[in-house]
Amino acid sequence: MIQNKYYEIYLRLKQKITEGIYKKAELLPSENTLAKEYDVSRETIRKALDYLSQDGLIQKKQGKGSIVLDAQLFNFPISGLTSFKELADAQQMDAQTILLSNQRVTVDGQLQKKVPWSLGSDLILTERIRKIDEQKVIFDTDYLDPKITGDIPKERLEDSLYDYLENDLQLPIAFANKEISVESVTDKDRANLDLRDEDNHLVVIRSAVYLEDARNFQFSESRHRVDRFRFIDFSRRKHTLSEHDGFR
Repeated sequence: MIQNKYYEIYLRLKQKITEGIYKKAELLPSENTLAKEYDVSRETIRKALDYLSQDGLIQKKQGKGSIVLDAQLFNFPISGLTSFKELADAQQMDAQTILLSNQRVTVDGQLQKKVPWSLGSDLILTERIRKIDEQKVIFDTDYLDPKITGDIPKERLEDSLYDYLENDLQLPIAFANKEISVESVTDKDRANLDLRDEDNHLVVIRSAVYLEDARNFQFSESRHRVDRFRFIDFSRRKHTLSEHDGFR
């Protein structure tokens, strides 16, 4: 039982945070205080706090302690075309984008199975990590048509790709075809996201995005930690005319 004590404490602390006993922006009790309260070692408390940190519930500050973060799930609209920056600004996230890759690639037989461009096409490949509250929670891979976008400055990829395309290049983004699935975590996911040992699945959204003139300029794959987002949509039931309704 002793080896699971830290997990039991983690669950108790998590409950106190979600119930508002420990409030957002407040400090948790010190490691010494918690160790005395639960009658365990400081090392056991540190393990419990590490789990809270991985959940995005606390932020450890050296010399200060552990600060409680907002435990809410972030709403991610499915039906709209919203950039990460727009989403972060609208929901007042403490967000950051890390650019890992920005390079030219040629569509080969393997890549052609994934993207909507023909064999031999020249594309731009970008890979970006999205951080919220210091946690790496989204891994984005984008393929872009350079005949439409040209080479994209590094600083704009770290800020907002859609803002650059629509405002700098005057390219009106119009619609997308999306596919949403739940998929197993890969080694690459573990290397690029802050995942716990028990995190075995991600929500993956693949999108082919088009301009107003119906040109396909982007194919994206966005891999999300399942515990940080609520995927939302607005739906309306479509009523069909019966034979008694007639036409008016």
